Amino acid sequence: MAAVAVSGLPDRGCGGKRPRLPCLERKRECALVRFLEEFRLPFPAQSKRTNFRDSPFALCSFAKTRAALGLARSVSLAKSEWRTAKSVFLTDKFGRRISDLRISVTDRCNYKCVYCRSGNNGAQFAELPIADYLRMARLFVSLGITKVRLTGGEPLLRSGLVGMVRELSQMRTLEGGPLDIAITTNGHLLSDMVLPLVHAGLSRVTVSMDAVDPVRFARITRVPNAYDQVLAGVRAAQRAGLNPVKVNCVLLRGFNDDQITAFGKFAREEGVVVRFIEFMPLEEDRVWSPEIVVPLEEILARMAEFMPLREIRRGNSETARRYVFEDGVGEIGIIAPVSHPFCGHCSRVRITSDGKIRTCLFSVREHDLSARMATGASDRELIEFIYGVVDQKEERHHIGEPGFVPASRTMVHIGG
Repeated sequence: MAAVAVSGLPDRGCGGKRPRLPCLERKRECALVRFLEEFRLPFPAQSKRTNFRDSPFALCSFAKTRAALGLARSVSLAKSEWRTAKSVFLTDKFGRRISDLRISVTDRCNYKCVYCRSGNNGAQFAELPIADYLRMARLFVSLGITKVRLTGGEPLLRSGLVGMVRELSQMRTLEGGPLDIAITTNGHLLSDMVLPLVHAGLSRVTVSMDAVDPVRFARITRVPNAYDQVLAGVRAAQRAGLNPVKVNCVLLRGFNDDQITAFGKFAREEGVVVRFIEFMPLEEDRVWSPEIVVPLEEILARMAEFMPLREIRRGNSETARRYVFEDGVGEIGIIAPVSHPFCGHCSRVRITSDGKIRTCLFSVREHDLSARMATGASDRELIEFIYGVVDQKEERHHIGEPGFVPASRTMVHIGG
């Protein structure tokens, strides 16, 4: 079946006239057209379907998809082709749309944070050529990804990173807009690299910073005199226009939980968004226990000793609950995967530095996208593989439950 022009869109019972679709439906229809044309898939012939809600975006079975596209039952096309065409936006079997991709570009890190690394092990997994990560990203973007976050290890150690950001900035989402490109970094090299990254197209930055006291910071990172370097990176990012800069702090009871109110003051004075993260069982030493976790309610109570917080609106797929101080100056976020899991709204998948897809931080299985690329798989074959992987995304994690099985990799080897 030959492809037809956009003018050959299915007739919806409007006397041959194109109906006035709501804005979102028009965007989805245009996205479908671009998708079919990009991968040279046949566009449907005339059909009597009358509502775009009955289109491939809203259907999940092969038979319904073929009917919705107005194909005669006698048309013989590979099922894999129509699986590719049936649902442009990646969606798992629980109905969660996948819009965020995190790519670890290196397994190396110049810090040895105690909650993350044992201090004895270095990089354990390979790095791919930047071109491979870009091909993976391009495939995911063609399936509806709108946000790409580059992680590590420490991503600023990776040569070619600025060029990678520049290439990502040239990609367009299915809706036609630019990608939201972010980086998570320990900030040590940020002051020197932030301007080239911003000029290349970086949208946002998150800095990991687990104390606002230089002595405590050195104890956590096991890097002497690093605090001032990271603070300089945060301020450089602000001057470069990456506002608001987010600062992530992993809290461990008895170790840095006495920094809660100090971080509240830091958020107000520096104009950053501080986000506290509950400690998860993802460290190399595997010493996690529920007693080490500082839960959301306790963080709020202890911050109230400094100044009360009030909750503000957040997006459905945002991991952090958002708060501002009662006088409106300073924002605090709390990411509480242990005490308040948000798995039901998860929109993320991850690619490790060696090219494996992980559908959850706590996955015990990985899916080797890089190996398929190395053996010459076509874009269409890779897309089919991605659909199959995402369809099996886990419903939720099982932290703290009897029989909990730790993730197959620790956090530094997954990518934050």
